[in-house]
Amino acid sequence: MKFKFNQLLAFLSLLPMSAMASEPLSIERIFSSPSLEGEAPMKLKVSPDGERISFLKGKTSDYERYDLWEYHIESGQTRLLVDADSLHSGPEDLSEEEKARRERLRLHGSGIVDYFWSEDGSALLFPLAGDAYYYNLSEQKVRPLLQTPEFETDIRFSPKGNYISYIREQNLYVMDIATGQEKRLTNDGGGNIKYGMAEFVAQEEMGRMTGYWWAADEANIALTRVDESPVEEVTRSEIYADKVDVITQRYPAAGKANVLIELGVINLDSGETKWLDMGDDKDIYLARVNWLPGSRNLTYQWQSRNQKRLELRKVEVATGIEKVLLAETSHTWINLHDDLRFFRARPQFIWASERAGFKHLYLYDTNGELLKQLTSGDWVVDEINAIDEAKNLVYFTGRKDSPIERHLYRLSLADGEIKRISQLKGTHAVSFDKKASVYVDRFSSVNTPPQVSLHKADGTRLAYLEENAVNEQHPLGPYRAQWVQPEFGTIAAEDGTPLHYRLYTPKQVSGKHPAIVYLYGGPGAQLVTNSWGGPRGLVIQHWVNKGYVVFTLDNRGSDYRGKAFEDAIYRKLGELEVSDQVQGVRFLRTLPYVDGQRIGVYGHSYGGYMALMSMFKAGDYFKAGVSGAPVTDWALYDTHYTERYLDHPKDNAEGYTASAVFPYAKDLKGELLIYHGMADDNVLFSHSTRLYKLLQDNMIPFQMMDYPGKKHGLRGKETSIHLYQTITRFFDRNL
Repeated sequence: MKFKFNQLLAFLSLLPMSAMASEPLSIERIFSSPSLEGEAPMKLKVSPDGERISFLKGKTSDYERYDLWEYHIESGQTRLLVDADSLHSGPEDLSEEEKARRERLRLHGSGIVDYFWSEDGSALLFPLAGDAYYYNLSEQKVRPLLQTPEFETDIRFSPKGNYISYIREQNLYVMDIATGQEKRLTNDGGGNIKYGMAEFVAQEEMGRMTGYWWAADEANIALTRVDESPVEEVTRSEIYADKVDVITQRYPAAGKANVLIELGVINLDSGETKWLDMGDDKDIYLARVNWLPGSRNLTYQWQSRNQKRLELRKVEVATGIEKVLLAETSHTWINLHDDLRFFRARPQFIWASERAGFKHLYLYDTNGELLKQLTSGDWVVDEINAIDEAKNLVYFTGRKDSPIERHLYRLSLADGEIKRISQLKGTHAVSFDKKASVYVDRFSSVNTPPQVSLHKADGTRLAYLEENAVNEQHPLGPYRAQWVQPEFGTIAAEDGTPLHYRLYTPKQVSGKHPAIVYLYGGPGAQLVTNSWGGPRGLVIQHWVNKGYVVFTLDNRGSDYRGKAFEDAIYRKLGELEVSDQVQGVRFLRTLPYVDGQRIGVYGHSYGGYMALMSMFKAGDYFKAGVSGAPVTDWALYDTHYTERYLDHPKDNAEGYTASAVFPYAKDLKGELLIYHGMADDNVLFSHSTRLYKLLQDNMIPFQMMDYPGKKHGLRGKETSIHLYQTITRFFDRNL
């Protein structure tokens, strides 16, 4: 039977898209537009007046270029507020400071990448290409507030929305929105002196991305003065395709000097700054700063250099009188958090602590007296999301039901009852309005791309902003038939500790299959979750479609399992983590469809370090390994991260030597591929080049793929396609 061409087209148009998918999911398609995960919005915020939800959404033609949108709650209408291309098109010439800041934020893409609401919900502020724009909702139009040759960073509204504030050339400025009058608040910033800016380790390791904080009454701003002169200068090359930039960077390596930091309060009217007395010990960390309601008192979190002591200190701004409200201590380290919430109507606050072994919430009065513990049990609180003071309720996300899922819970301050609000099994990220009456939920599961919905505080769904159902019209529709649902389970570490795993197996299991162990393994992270994996999760599906078994195990030291689970790696990195991953491979070898002699390992950053340590220390278990942007010598990494887990080098020299990869490199048996960004300012490129040299000197063959001009995250569609094609071909050849 023969079809004419137009008859064939008509016939094909009647088929479901899944039936028309003749090609398997490819790496090229994973990183091309439109995005395979659909158009689920990002950076969701409920407006202060509770009338609308704002969000960013990538263009259909370019999923990494973002526009500003809104969903109007009463009308149920979604509309585009600002098209980024209408204000600035083409490449954005980012300053070096902004490039570094976005790298620390793990922020990628272009267009409108961040935005802020005014206090009354009448206007939005957003940076774009180094300038600042103001969108008035009633006028429905944009006007520029800043259009300067300089690149301003950390642009924000003041609390009442009368000013914007920003950093220009390492000084703090404010501008009156009504008049456009600009005021420079600091004058001698430049060189080693930075005002209102977070230093490198604050951004990269402490989660503090700013160095200034407005008081609610807009009379004062708390700000930092950072002196980088004590920090050792590191000269490194940033290698691009057509040039080599020699960069001098102040990089505080483990055991070396940190910045000198001061905290002060500047008055907007007088310009006078009062510097606080933070104590005689200058070798400390400033972790957090928060104003109390009323704007008369300020708190800051003081952390010792060894990170075994954290103090919450309150300062009366007018007098400078300080008081330690509470202190946390640990024989290993204290994890920082953002869960300090002051009540507006009563002199109390909520604080999170791991003192009982798991992160839980505690109620204090503002004099520092502990009133009661609010949550307890062998599970962790993720974060406080909202407090309804009128109803005496606290909303938080946590892992009460499963360490691999995040749910929303409601805590009654009156009787201590905890009720789960979110119902769908998976991972929920929520944002409430100011009154804690409604919230927007960005939900996903391992095979459900992000869905965004609006809910009442009791969990009742009011509407979908983006249901994102994977149907025949969805970008993922053509690949549904290939989709694999992974298995979740636990195995025991050598000491009996349960370890969670995720296991993907091909749809058609016949004979023995090669396996890839995808890992991270480091502290502060978790890979085995019932959540959407993004492009990397799609790459895993691609590998499974090719016939690989893909296995991930969260070893001891990883996050959301309690402090004892994390503390196991203290002062000895790369030991228990590798032991647990070997247990995972032993489990794989028991599966009848896995070829135990064809197992590979892949990871990036700490995962890259783990891939190296697995290949070097457990070569009988891994035939091939891919190591991305690895730490190879912890003495080369930064102070706050490294000393947290390994202690100071002078107090644990043996631990630093044993935790480096070099003593074990000679034992490499399998095939090894290392890749690195040649402009990486986090895990410096020298980590890899030192290992290259050692392997070459010992005549040990290996492969490498380095990326000119790329930072630690290796952002960009073309780079991602090339990288994952390279990794896949490497495993195809060797497994």
